[in-house]
Amino acid sequence: MPTDVEVLMEMGFPQNRAEKAMAKTGYKSVQLAMDWLFAHSDDPDIDEPIAPSKGHTLGETAGGDNPSSEEKSEDAPAEAKSLKCDECGKLMKSELDVQAHAARTQHSSFSESTEEIKPLTEEEKKIQLEKLQERLKQKRLEKQEEEKKEKIAREKARRTTGKDMTLIKQKMEEEEIKKLAEQRRREKMEEKLARQRVKDEIEKDKRERAARAAKSSSTTSSTSPVVATVSSTPPATSAPKEYTDCRLQIRLTNGQALTQTFKAKESLAAVRLYVEMNRTDGAGPFTFMTSFPRKLFTSEDMEKPLELLGLVPSAVLIVTKSQ
Repeated sequence: MPTDVEVLMEMGFPQNRAEKAMAKTGYKSVQLAMDWLFAHSDDPDIDEPIAPSKGHTLGETAGGDNPSSEEKSEDAPAEAKSLKCDECGKLMKSELDVQAHAARTQHSSFSESTEEIKPLTEEEKKIQLEKLQERLKQKRLEKQEEEKKEKIAREKARRTTGKDMTLIKQKMEEEEIKKLAEQRRREKMEEKLARQRVKDEIEKDKRERAARAAKSSSTTSSTSPVVATVSSTPPATSAPKEYTDCRLQIRLTNGQALTQTFKAKESLAAVRLYVEMNRTDGAGPFTFMTSFPRKLFTSEDMEKPLELLGLVPSAVLIVTKSQ
């Protein structure tokens, strides 16, 4: 059987690199050594020789010197041609092979042997190379499968992250819509309350005017009657007609018009409330004006009665947007 170093050399790796790879990987396997060679092929010291391990080598004597041929006696023991594992019987060429075998099998008993390791035949080399290539192919397939799984895992993580971001964005949009709806609801409620306050003020004003009118009528009826006397003075001219109603045509900003009859003593604020509740030209602050005579009504005019503003018995009011 070829040693691990020889297997690497048969694959095309230089002997020095093969021996260094086996030493760096603890003599565990050809595969680990080959992976190390591929990973460190560009190292600047890849071709530097490794320090030889100290220990017993083939052909050494007990004194540590190699005897010359002249010093050998005829009864000298046969030359050791290999190293043998006493536990499994495997033959190895060098101490590097012994160290690799020991690291891989945990065997610890070795001895010199006169048996010679036969070189591999071409057929055996071919078989070993095919086995190695098959292991390399399997290794590549396993690596590709692992990379594929990692890619799928990354894609799943990316999709999960994207889905989470979409849900967060959707939730934020829903919360924003809720906030806008709540704000609009509050605005409508405030607008409704404001209109109700105006209506209450108008009703209060009506009741007060009615009370004052009733009181004035009661006071007049309780006074003593005036005795008519005959006078030679010619009859006075008839008093101007008093109007109790006021018919208004209100032109909106969109060109449409509203027509409504109000009491002459109602305030301009009542007309404003009527327009707010019936206008078709949208919302927003506004005021009134007349074109002839031209007059722009102010906030102070809102509390004045229509008859005092010169709008009785009829008039045309133009709605204008407040600045």
